[in-house]
Amino acid sequence: MTTPTPVTTPFSAETTALEVVRDLDLTGRRAVVTGGASGIGVETARALAAAGADVTLAVRNTEAGQRAADDITGSTGNDRILVAPLDLADLASVAAFVRTWDGPLHMLVDNAGIMASPEMRTEQGWEMQFATNHLGHFALATGLRPALAAADGARIVSVSSAAHLRSPVVFSDIHFRQRPYDPWLAYGQSKTANVLFAVEATRRWADDGIYTNALMPGAIRTNLQRYISEEELARMRSGNAAAFKTPEQGAATSVLVATSPLLDGVGGRYFEDCQEAGPNQPGTRTGWAAYARDPEAAEQLWTVSEEHLRG
Repeated sequence: MTTPTPVTTPFSAETTALEVVRDLDLTGRRAVVTGGASGIGVETARALAAAGADVTLAVRNTEAGQRAADDITGSTGNDRILVAPLDLADLASVAAFVRTWDGPLHMLVDNAGIMASPEMRTEQGWEMQFATNHLGHFALATGLRPALAAADGARIVSVSSAAHLRSPVVFSDIHFRQRPYDPWLAYGQSKTANVLFAVEATRRWADDGIYTNALMPGAIRTNLQRYISEEELARMRSGNAAAFKTPEQGAATSVLVATSPLLDGVGGRYFEDCQEAGPNQPGTRTGWAAYARDPEAAEQLWTVSEEHLRG
């Protein structure tokens, strides 16, 4: 079995999202960005809008979403920016979003998430980080599959993290019912799930022209870190060899995965700093863990996720 040639691009860790789309015309293409009201989400949406796409900001706080939409229109001149309510931890909210979507969808950017939160659970008793970061996006993507297939060449962007190196998906106790809750292990397994989703979604849906890739956006100071103390953030900075990025730089890899012609027909891979990453090397915090691209684990996660949604 041959190893696919890694995707290389002319971009880097310093590239901004707007620079990625500078020569692209996305007129007539439709995108959904979850968590598009702040952080790298709003900068992802801004770049897509600047290139001419119709963009829907799928957000929990629609007032904040409307402020972001107005700001995007003001900076890009694109007034085709919509705001729709979406709470990924609430399956009824996800189902309502899916029901109201009409027509093809070219780009689904699964950007929203929570990081290292205190122990919280959904009404079903699911651990909140896994429920939000993976299960909500899984329900959204599977619900929107007909719209993605209708686009005749759609992409799903699964925003993961180097934190996936902290933990595989622990199928024997996903929701920390037996083991003590650890916010970073919970976050890590949810980010591993984001990569596994890209692997299995591509395997299942490539024949429909739907390709999914995962990515590490980089270290960016945003509202994502709201549960992390300043002391812990300082420790993270001191132990991180990579410089912190601006939100505009942090959004660049998401925008690359969503739009670049270099990724036509490419799926199931992991990107960082606007390049396809290789396997993680021991002692480093870059690249992908073998368990995150394991096809058997990816298939198992899909089955387990479907069981969750069926109740």
